[in-house]
Amino acid sequence: MFDALADRLESAWKKLRGQDKISQSNIQDALREVRRALLEADVNLQVVKDFISEVEAKAQGSEVISGVRPDQQFIKIVYDELVQVMGEENVPLVEVEGEPTIVLMAGLQGTGKTTATAKLALHLRKLNRSCLLVATDVYRPAAIDQLVTLGKQIEVPVFELGSDADPVEIARQGVERARAEGVNTVIIDTAGRLQIDEDMMAELARIKDIVQPHETLLVVDSMTGQEAANLTRTFHEEIGITGAILTKLDGDSRGGAALSVRQISGAPIKFVGVGEKVEALQPFYPDRMASRILGMGDVLTLVEKAQEEIDLADAEKMQEKILSAKFDFTDFLKQLRLLKNMGSLGGIIKMIPGMNKLSDDQLKHGESQLKRCEAMINSMTRQERQDPDLLASSPSRRRRIASGAGYREADVSKLVADFQKMRSLMQQMGQGQFPGMPGMFGGGMGNAFAGGGNRPPAPGWRGYTNNNPGATKKKKSEKKKKGFGNL
Repeated sequence: MFDALADRLESAWKKLRGQDKISQSNIQDALREVRRALLEADVNLQVVKDFISEVEAKAQGSEVISGVRPDQQFIKIVYDELVQVMGEENVPLVEVEGEPTIVLMAGLQGTGKTTATAKLALHLRKLNRSCLLVATDVYRPAAIDQLVTLGKQIEVPVFELGSDADPVEIARQGVERARAEGVNTVIIDTAGRLQIDEDMMAELARIKDIVQPHETLLVVDSMTGQEAANLTRTFHEEIGITGAILTKLDGDSRGGAALSVRQISGAPIKFVGVGEKVEALQPFYPDRMASRILGMGDVLTLVEKAQEEIDLADAEKMQEKILSAKFDFTDFLKQLRLLKNMGSLGGIIKMIPGMNKLSDDQLKHGESQLKRCEAMINSMTRQERQDPDLLASSPSRRRRIASGAGYREADVSKLVADFQKMRSLMQQMGQGQFPGMPGMFGGGMGNAFAGGGNRPPAPGWRGYTNNNPGATKKKKSEKKKKGFGNL
């Protein structure tokens, strides 16, 4: 996601390195690179022109703040403009008191609309909002069955009257059922078409007139680039939408849709789909997306994902074990499985500042390394997991584990040695000591995840955070509000 755009923007920063300040003469090359990066990402041409014009106006003759290099200051200007273009802040779903909140889902076929409907229901359920899904797509074969199956998977009821009923009547009765049962939110999955046509728009308009939705969300494929923005504008003009959901943002997305939708259509992006699983839906935060584009990671989203999986009582017990050097292979296996539940390793790693440069091959190598560790730990007895020192002193145990896991004894020996080093390091860090980082799974802690050497932070990350104390304070205050101020 956005890898090509991030690489292009990085070449723009290089144009300003070694300069005393940003000026008319040295900024043109950097702006040219930014313009090229946005066009290659399939951002709408008018959006690109306006973006470059705003960045140039803000950057002209900017005095360099003490301790901040011109390239870092330029990154800050581009970051602020990216946030502005994408909408400045998250726009949450409406929640109506005393009656069901009605959400109408629209979109073309193939955009992942039905799956996005189920994803949204699961997201709202996590927020303690009861939901009812309504299946009105009577045209696509098995569309109703797909929604019913997804509803069972996420434990959300689905209202349907079969494929012979009138979609408008299905929607009306679905809303009535929700009112009668006191359901908090109704999500109506409507029919899509291969392209926008009069019949599709007329049916959507009739459903909207009958149910009077509080939210009309258009599901668009982010891989279509700026065409997604044009589609959003057309739907907005014809039907009237309150927001968009971008799907497939984890695929080969160049970023054009995310950067164009708000400016072209006027409708905010409310959610993004970042995977095929029903859990893979995230609220859209322009500032976090801008950070990812610029290689700064997305720590807040990472912490929120961890919060969903981590039990605070378990975390306190784990902390005590780490500080007392009692962290064992059972605990390590639990952490590996927790990591899996949070999503793909690549998606998690790229939320960490400075890790966006890891290649797909390195991430795949990291995945295989973690699988090797899990296989070898699964071949251990309970006693061996709880007391790693048993393995350090017993070649016969290591041979048995290697045979059971399908690896060599040397692999098990290395796992045990690296684990003991890591446990010792954790204890020292818990006591406020920060010794040199020993090898973990071969060549630096980074190799435990990505199979590559330790890498420096992304360009501009250090300057952006260290020299903007206001931004740092803002992030800390946000954390406290969300309940993780002590992390």
